[in-house]
Amino acid sequence: MQTVFLDYKTVDPGDLDLSQLKKITPDIVLYDNTRPSEALERIRDAVVVINNKVRLGKQELENTHKTKLICLTATGTDNIDLETARQRGITVCNIKNYCTNSVVQHVFLSILSLQHHVNAYQQSLMKGAWEESQQFTLLEHPIHELSSKTIGILGLGVLGRAVASMAEAFGMNVQVSESFNSEKQESSCDKQQKPYPRVPFGTMIAQSDIISLHCPLTDETTKLFNKTVFQNMKRNAIIINTARGGLIDDHALLHAIKNKLIAGAALDVLDEEPPGANHPLIQHKFPTLIITPHIAWAAKEARQRALDRIAENIAAFLNNKPINVVNK
Repeated sequence: MQTVFLDYKTVDPGDLDLSQLKKITPDIVLYDNTRPSEALERIRDAVVVINNKVRLGKQELENTHKTKLICLTATGTDNIDLETARQRGITVCNIKNYCTNSVVQHVFLSILSLQHHVNAYQQSLMKGAWEESQQFTLLEHPIHELSSKTIGILGLGVLGRAVASMAEAFGMNVQVSESFNSEKQESSCDKQQKPYPRVPFGTMIAQSDIISLHCPLTDETTKLFNKTVFQNMKRNAIIINTARGGLIDDHALLHAIKNKLIAGAALDVLDEEPPGANHPLIQHKFPTLIITPHIAWAAKEARQRALDRIAENIAAFLNNKPINVVNK
């Protein structure tokens, strides 16, 4: 059974254990990366394709001869033409709940860094401000406690719920925006979990001190955070995005930070990854704008869990009991 992993280095820089995957697919071929022009040739004769971020569209899927299973090393499916895969009889499976702890850690790292102005204090320290101070402390940048603050969450999936739970541990008030997916029905699993107050999107952005994004990128949510939205946010509010870069209008965000319409932002995702040197968010440097290179998910334990979940998906498929299918 020919199996290819199109972009293995996006998951493993050399610190993971492949034994579970190789037990299921001993002849697996690992490609560090795959350019768009290489994708079709590499999947043409593969029965199983493991993929993280490589785009597999209609052209690639209509010209593959043997592919029966595509395993995504992620939860998001926007890089796969799911309808074409379904028409071609190709099962597409994702993985879920593999990086929750890692993402939650990163969200609160970002929140605390902004609330404590860590970057600004580091810059002051490097400039010698502490040595020159006549006091034992520096108080030039405001620091705020999280207790009693309101966090607004957009997207109440596994990650959104985990962030909400951690926020409560900090003594925060949690409110959840109404869903932008009108077709989504509340599942019995959702009903069994702790309910959080749902509020209109406009109410959420107007009342929240912190906003954390955990929703998918759709036609309804693309550039959802635009100039008008930032104008309606609190002046002391911060926004954290570990979901998809396209949820935020880059120029609107820069305008909001430059004009102090909001207090700051921490972005782990951009609309172009990797970004070009002329990307607006890379070009402009603000101490209240934190950008990290899509690493919220990337704790070693989470990446190992991802590989092991892929092995489970393949094993279930070979046993004619596929799990985590996203294109039924």
